[in-house]
Amino acid sequence: MSSTAEHGVLGSPSGGEAAGPRAPARRGGTLGADIAASLVVFLVALPLCMGVAIASGVPVELGLLTGIIGGIVAGAMPGSTLVVSGPAAGLTVLVFDVVREHGVAALGIVVLLAGGLQIVLGLARMGQWFRAIALPVVHGMLAGIGVIIIASQIYTLVDDSPRGDGLSNLAHLPEALEEGFVASGPHHVAALLGLATLAVLVAWRYLPARVRRVPGSLVAVAGATAAAALLDLPVHRVELSPNLLGAVRLPSLDVLASPTSGALDTGLLLAAVTFALVASAESLLSATAVDRMHDGPRTDYNRELLAQGTGNLVAGFVGALPMTGVIVRSATNVNAGARTRLSAVLHGVWLLAAVLLAPGVLGLIPTAALAAVLVHAGIKLLEPSAVRSMWRTNRADVAVYAATVVGIVVTDLLEGVVIGLALALVKLVWETSRLEVEVTAAPDGTQVVDLRGTATFVRLPKLAAALEAIPAGADVRVEVARLGLIDAACRELLATWRHQHEARGGHVVVAGTPGLGDAAPAAAEAPAEPGHERVPVGGRSA
Repeated sequence: MSSTAEHGVLGSPSGGEAAGPRAPARRGGTLGADIAASLVVFLVALPLCMGVAIASGVPVELGLLTGIIGGIVAGAMPGSTLVVSGPAAGLTVLVFDVVREHGVAALGIVVLLAGGLQIVLGLARMGQWFRAIALPVVHGMLAGIGVIIIASQIYTLVDDSPRGDGLSNLAHLPEALEEGFVASGPHHVAALLGLATLAVLVAWRYLPARVRRVPGSLVAVAGATAAAALLDLPVHRVELSPNLLGAVRLPSLDVLASPTSGALDTGLLLAAVTFALVASAESLLSATAVDRMHDGPRTDYNRELLAQGTGNLVAGFVGALPMTGVIVRSATNVNAGARTRLSAVLHGVWLLAAVLLAPGVLGLIPTAALAAVLVHAGIKLLEPSAVRSMWRTNRADVAVYAATVVGIVVTDLLEGVVIGLALALVKLVWETSRLEVEVTAAPDGTQVVDLRGTATFVRLPKLAAALEAIPAGADVRVEVARLGLIDAACRELLATWRHQHEARGGHVVVAGTPGLGDAAPAAAEAPAEPGHERVPVGGRSA
């Protein structure tokens, strides 16, 4: 649900220490613990803010702005005590599409509208509903985003440009790999530097815990930056304006009111709704994961929606990237010993100080190194452990997961998620509609049809086959006492079959309970057997 998008939904960050519930510290040590934790989170967030911006196809400053706003604005508001907000890898696909179709100027409008919608949802107390998403769809959404991130960032890793949408990037991936790792040329050096950065990120998780206290992404990016500067490597570097305020794009009233390029544009409105729903789901799933990692105050999901909405409202107003609650930064915050939301606020302050005081240093970072950070995040989004778990417990979940991934890559994020949710709903209906039909002959020759479970349209063929096998003219008793539910389709089937069966000389008696009067078919005018009640098909018991 990055948010959930950078490190999965319910796990701790890959390569980090095991994160069990942590008892709160004594009050006297709170300030010092929050300051120390904020510095660690800042070191993790800095390369990710820049990398997400590059992957989204926007200036680096917009990612840093969102990180600053996520810390200072969203972090200061009540909701989740230890969640850290900022630009998320999980939203890069949506942002890239909006920028490609409508331009960077439209991004602020979309984020502004999305933030307003999140505030409305929070005031309407809809927070808990965002947690009610089938996990195979969530994992599939993250994996689909991961595939798209990997496919696009490999081009940046070799100092090339992505080809466009997910399918185009995948189709031309062999060309980019050949340019970077096979053919000698301008892409070769960047490819090796990016590969070395990725190797450090992968190997970091296997080092001793005391070494891993230093963020692996910081070490990898700092090492790549030092190597590029000392060896004067011919690679692309981050283009960062020395004036952060120069990146601010305040939306004018004319632009907001424009029916073709403003808040009234249908395409931008749909994008805003998508941003709001995806960002809200990812933020609240991240908050749930963080709550499992500490013993402090639990998340108020409606207030967290308000905090995220307010943060996005401010981010949209200055034309920055959208934000979510980010699990990798939040888990780092917990593991670093944070006690209150002051840590999240301070991490935003450190980001602001870095941009204002050291823009020249940030401009030395190779884009290939930041692309490696995003490729590493995308790989972890695939979550093979989650797929193995689904395969062991319910293989139908793997089909939902795979369909969601393919749908996202082939179409777009929203349509892919809708495909996954539709399949998850079909799976739920199929699994909950378990109907047992047993037909036996009583000593007097009556055919007894015993129905148990749930009779819905999914099991209609099974019920129809059993009824049609009953000999014409036979006396039939339908037992519905153990039938929990019968839908309109099966009710109509029973009514039609009863009418046809009685027209051929038979008659039907329904044996059940008054509670199933709506659903149970009944005998025509034949008297009910002792102990049983006749209920008209499709009607209510008197």
